[in-house]
Amino acid sequence: MSRTSPHTTHGDDGELSRRGLLRTAGGLTAALALGSAFAASTAEAAPATFTHPGMLHAYGELNRAKVRVAAGDNPWLSGWNRLTANGHSASTWTPRPQATIIRGGTGENYTILYNDIHAAYQNALRWQIAGTRANGDAAVRILNAWSSTLTSVTGNADRFLAAGIYGYQFANAAELMRGYSGFDIERFKRMMLNVFYPLNNQFLNNHNDACITNYWANWDLCNMNSILAIGILCDDGAKYDQAVNYFKNGAGNGAIRKAIPFVYDSQGLAQWQESGRDQGHTMMGMGQMGAFCEMAWSQGEDLYGYDSNRFMKAAQYVAKYNLGEDVPFTTYTWGTGQNCAQRTHTVISSASRGQIRPVWDILHYHYARRRGLSVPYITRMAERVRPEGGGGDHGSTSGGFDQTGFGTLMYAK
Repeated sequence: MSRTSPHTTHGDDGELSRRGLLRTAGGLTAALALGSAFAASTAEAAPATFTHPGMLHAYGELNRAKVRVAAGDNPWLSGWNRLTANGHSASTWTPRPQATIIRGGTGENYTILYNDIHAAYQNALRWQIAGTRANGDAAVRILNAWSSTLTSVTGNADRFLAAGIYGYQFANAAELMRGYSGFDIERFKRMMLNVFYPLNNQFLNNHNDACITNYWANWDLCNMNSILAIGILCDDGAKYDQAVNYFKNGAGNGAIRKAIPFVYDSQGLAQWQESGRDQGHTMMGMGQMGAFCEMAWSQGEDLYGYDSNRFMKAAQYVAKYNLGEDVPFTTYTWGTGQNCAQRTHTVISSASRGQIRPVWDILHYHYARRRGLSVPYITRMAERVRPEGGGGDHGSTSGGFDQTGFGTLMYAK
């Protein structure tokens, strides 16, 4: 079944754009009643037939990387060399599955989980691009080990970060190994549905019983990413719609107009919700919203351009400031705790300014190459990081594993 529209355009190297892919008649049309955290208006229906692979990497991106690396072309080759130099991508990686993962509080062991996830993801990339069976076997060995062992994610409030970040990353690794001999994908889906999704859903609906604005945009975004990825992995249109509906109309700070509260149209910029907090978490937001938009794009939905390119303007703003230039700032006030006590940011934060995170090439290649738009600040930030590494290359603590990375290898056009 062809799902491209008559108005589909070609990218600079012949890839069909996914802008305006057709929604298939007969697809899911009604949004579920998703609780008080959701506005009444609904998202577009999920696709009647999901595209696979169809998350951070669809067939076009995977095939391009495969062809370009084999030909020895840069920048793909430089990105490939960054991948193969990362110890997580070694086919000899031995997983350490746990029955319970704890993030926050006593007995934390979540570093084990994120290291294994990035090993599964990186080995999956090596299998997809180079066809090395040892890497494919390693990825499946890791995924199967965890799906046969993990039963709970717990801890203090940080358990919701774990469920969100590691949920969407885990699902992406599994999506890359769909159909691989010996991969028990049905058991893996059950783990995602029984261990990760309930926490993702609970957070978006209840926000840990706190004021709706208490948690920063990234908390919502990672849980939205997990729900979207689980929806795609499990061909579950209701979960896909739940995530997209929240992006467009959710009550918490992950919804696009709350994550990006102020737009400066005359400058082509928009202020990110965490800009007054610090730049490390602000750049994490670029990675989280970028991942969300890319996964939806792989299913034929353009959220990158939603609300007059609102996310593009925010990414330009964040990039410009982290390149050392001045940006406007509007006083930002929000409610905290359980009683919504008011707090205010009056100036942009310089903390972690200029930090390097592998979140920029996915944005540069989408806006500048797929769309042909001028995004000079995003482009300059991408050039500063290139070739992007992945887990462990840009920080050895959890922040270095907040994004899957390798955008130069996977998105260059």
